[in-house]
Amino acid sequence: MARVTHTAQKKATASPLDGVVLTETAADVTNKEQVKWTGREIIVAHNTGASARTVTITSTADSLGRTGDITADSIAAGAIAFYGPFNGEGWKQADGYIYFEANNAEVKFGIIGW
Repeated sequence: MARVTHTAQKKATASPLDGVVLTETAADVTNKEQVKWTGREIIVAHNTGASARTVTITSTADSLGRTGDITADSIAAGAIAFYGPFNGEGWKQADGYIYFEANNAEVKFGIIGW
């Protein structure tokens, strides 16, 4: 199945975070997630559950062949974690997206862009 595509929520202000109302979507554990890369995405992961959950963001090889996945990053119950922004080299997949996922649907994702 296809990954769930998220859209970055934006606000036309001087600061990327001024007045952004974040809509969260439950992680799709089976199909996983993606967002179109522009270099201005912040992935917000909110663990709404009662126990720790994990988030993974899949890297790509850089010009030296190195990868640096963020693998099973633990988020405590009720906590919110922020990831990014991401450089194209090392993060943008061949199809132009950033790939990410959570191990449970209790993790809600929102994307902030500017």
